[in-house]
Amino acid sequence: MPKEAAQGRRTKRKTKDPAKPKRALSAYMFFATEHRESIKEQFPEAGFGEIGKRLGEAWKNLPEDDKKPYNEKAKKDKERYEREMKDYGQ
Repeated sequence: MPKEAAQGRRTKRKTKDPAKPKRALSAYMFFATEHRESIKEQFPEAGFGEIGKRLGEAWKNLPEDDKKPYNEKAKKDKERYEREMKDYGQ
């Protein structure tokens, strides 16, 4: 590949604004954060991908009643994010 073609591919990334609010977490992310360590203890040989797979499986098999607290946390976090984004946009 000619040198000129390779140079043309580079694009500059926009720098992230450190003041921009963090995105809202999903119910699954709250669940995963809370249960990641216990999965690591149960399966110490498991890598990052395997732990994620087991967390996903546990979430999928969790009854809706047990998901309720995580859904509430996600709802509150979404409201926080929307409120902060509104303030950030002004």
